[in-house]
Amino acid sequence: MYWDQLTSVQLAALDKQTPVLLNIAAIEQHGAHLPVATDRLIGEHFSSLLNNEIGDKVLILPIVAVGCSDHHMGFCGTLTLSHHTFAAVVKEIIQSVLNHGFYNIILLNSHGGNQGIMQVIIEQLGFANPNAHILGASWWNVAKEELLKITETGPGGTGHACEFETSLMKVIGPHLVQESLIKPGANVPAFPSVEGDLLSGPKISFYRTMKELTPNGVYGDPTKSSAEKGVRIGECVTAALKQLVSDIYKLKGRKYTKS
Repeated sequence: MYWDQLTSVQLAALDKQTPVLLNIAAIEQHGAHLPVATDRLIGEHFSSLLNNEIGDKVLILPIVAVGCSDHHMGFCGTLTLSHHTFAAVVKEIIQSVLNHGFYNIILLNSHGGNQGIMQVIIEQLGFANPNAHILGASWWNVAKEELLKITETGPGGTGHACEFETSLMKVIGPHLVQESLIKPGANVPAFPSVEGDLLSGPKISFYRTMKELTPNGVYGDPTKSSAEKGVRIGECVTAALKQLVSDIYKLKGRKYTKS
């Protein structure tokens, strides 16, 4: 079910246990071959697949399309919000949902740069709303074990505008993929402990702009992408999200106690 396609009366009549999903995304460069809307389109794709599977068991909010992309601003087309502004927007949307009586909330993230602030948002909302369940998941983490069986590019291959994102876009909007411009990422290594990608995060956090990480804006190897992989990725992530929704229905109410 889509929140903004229901009437106020219909929303008021829904079981307030119904999990409410908010996708958080980004509008930013994705190399020469993918559109700047890639993260938004991927997030909407997973939400659509989930709705097709269990639309009566989950309520999907309008997407927050612009995220935290300061590190991509060296490339034209990137839009970004500050962490403060982004957190305020997300928290106020969720607080509106909570005020209407819904208490099971899922943040579904489709942009790496949102991960840190998403955790802060979860902690702040969780503390402020002790009777709610606030959960967050990035799509590549929620199905990591299955996705590792799909990738062919190894460490550093699934980072940005990569094997996975390009495969998904070949399913979502093949007309938006500039096939002739697909090239491997120009990954610039620093030292082993700070290297990582979507499926194998670094041991140590180290800030570098995307242009410092890869001057062509691609981190990984999209030459190994395919629509077939995109379908398999969608199936894996959707199955994991279905399980997450099922698990939420089993959660018991929370109560705040002073330590």
